[in-house]
Amino acid sequence: MNRRTSLKQLALLAGASAIPTLRLLAEEKPTTILLVSGWQYYNIGDIAHTPGLLALLNIFLPDTKVILWPNHDVRAIDHMLLRKFPDLQIVKGTVKEGNVTEEAVIRAAESADFMLHGSGPSVVAQPKLQWWRKRFKKPYGIYGVTVEEINPERKDLLDHAAFVYLRDTLSVKNLRDNGIKAGAIGFAPDATFAMDLRNDHDAVNFMNEHQLRYKKFLCVVTRLRRTPYYQLDRSWTPEQIREVDTLNDRYKEEDNAKLREAIVTWVRQTGFPVVVCPEMTYQLAIMDELVVQPLPPDVRSHVIKMDRYWFCDEAASLYASAVAVVSMECHSPIIACFNNTPAFYLRQPQDTIKGQMWYDIGLQDWVFEIEKSAGSEIAARLMEVYDDYEAAQQKLETAMDKVRNIYRETMLNVRSRILNG
Repeated sequence: MNRRTSLKQLALLAGASAIPTLRLLAEEKPTTILLVSGWQYYNIGDIAHTPGLLALLNIFLPDTKVILWPNHDVRAIDHMLLRKFPDLQIVKGTVKEGNVTEEAVIRAAESADFMLHGSGPSVVAQPKLQWWRKRFKKPYGIYGVTVEEINPERKDLLDHAAFVYLRDTLSVKNLRDNGIKAGAIGFAPDATFAMDLRNDHDAVNFMNEHQLRYKKFLCVVTRLRRTPYYQLDRSWTPEQIREVDTLNDRYKEEDNAKLREAIVTWVRQTGFPVVVCPEMTYQLAIMDELVVQPLPPDVRSHVIKMDRYWFCDEAASLYASAVAVVSMECHSPIIACFNNTPAFYLRQPQDTIKGQMWYDIGLQDWVFEIEKSAGSEIAARLMEVYDDYEAAQQKLETAMDKVRNIYRETMLNVRSRILNG
C-alpha cells in the first residue's frame, strides 16, 4: 500500500490527537493482512467498499502489507485501485467445495498473518473465512458488515472472530441477542464513508460536455425494489424471475413518482439541471421509463443522463460538484457525504437493514422511508438544503465527524488486535 499518508488525511480520519499513537516502528517483517472484499463489479457501492477500507488501513496500519483477494476479476477495477495504492498486491481465486486450488491465493494465505473481511451486505466471504480458519488456523476479523441471519455455521464463525464490527446498530443488536462471543463487537459505518478516490478528468469532461456548473446541478439515482440479478445469473428459475418482476412492477411507478416530484420542484424553483446517475448497471435501462420520460416537458429539458456505467472514482468527482444527491440506493449518498455534498437516501424496505446506519450517524432528517414519505416532503427538504446550504453542510460535517471518530476508535482496536494477536 502507499505509505505516504499526509498529516491532513490523518487529522481528517484519525483526529490530530491520534497521530502520535499511529507512529509505528518499522519491523523486519511487516504484518501481512489478507483482505477479502470486492463482491460485485456492477455496483459502484460494492466497488467503493474496497478503497474505503484500504484508506483506513493505510492510515491506521501504515506499516502492514495488504494483499487483496476480491470476488470479481475486473482489470479496470484493479488498475483503479493500483493507481491509488501502488504497493497493493492482488490475488484471484475461488473457494470450491471448501478448497482453493489457485497457487497465488494459497501462497498469499500462507504469508498472511490475519484475514480481514471488508464491508458488505452480509458475511459475503464466509467460504473464504472458513477455508482460512480450517486450513491455516490463523486469526480473522470482520469490519463494516450487515448481519441479518445467523445460522449455527455462521454463529460459530462469528464467535471465533477477533472482532466483528457492524455497519448498523440493528446488526449489533442481532449479534448480541444471539450471544455472539467475538473478541470485540461494535458499530463501524460502511467503509465507503472513507473512500477517497477521485476521477476529476472524466467528471470534468462530462460536466463540460453538458455545460454543468460547479454546485449548480442535482444528481439523482433510481432503483427497483429488488435488483434483477437474473440479468447476470442464468441459474434463476422462471418462478424466481417472475417473483422479482412482480414485486418491482407493483412499486416502481409509486416509488419513482416521489423521486420525480423532487426533480420537478428542483428544476422549477432553481432552473438548474438534474443528472440521472446509475449506481448499478441495470439502472441504465430504467432511467427513461421511470425518471425521464414521465416528467413534464419543461422539466425534462433540464434532465441529463449519465448513459454509461462508471466507477466510484468518477461518481465521487461528479457528486462533489453537485449541490446534492437524491438516491434510492444507499452508497451514492455515502460517496457524496465523504465529498461534502448533502445527500438524501430514499429507502425501500427490501434494501436490508443497512439503512439504519443513516440514523446511527445522525442523518435521520435525510432518510426517507419510501412507503411513509410523500414526494412533497422530499422536495421540501431538498429546497431547505438549497436555501440554506451552509447549514446543510455544517449538518453533514457534524455527521462525518461522528463517522471519523468511530473509525478512529474501532480501527485503533483493530490495529491492536491485528498486531498483538
